[in-house]
Amino acid sequence: MTITASIVLFAIFWFILLFVTLPLKIKTQQETGKKTRGTPASAPENPQIKTKMLWVTIFSFCLWIIAMTSIYLIFLT
Repeated sequence: MTITASIVLFAIFWFILLFVTLPLKIKTQQETGKKTRGTPASAPENPQIKTKMLWVTIFSFCLWIIAMTSIYLIFLT
């Protein structure tokens, strides 16, 4: 497996996990009662993007290590 294919595999894991985790634990402005002027009531109050991106990176790295190990040990031997 080439380096480019390895990076693409990591990016696929990362984006899939990101899109899965983005809607988790979201409180809308309507639910909290703190509506900011100029935003819709369905806008998230605090989406915690940095925290989610950190956890997505950690989990996708773990999945990537498992995938790369299995590719090299099982399929390339």
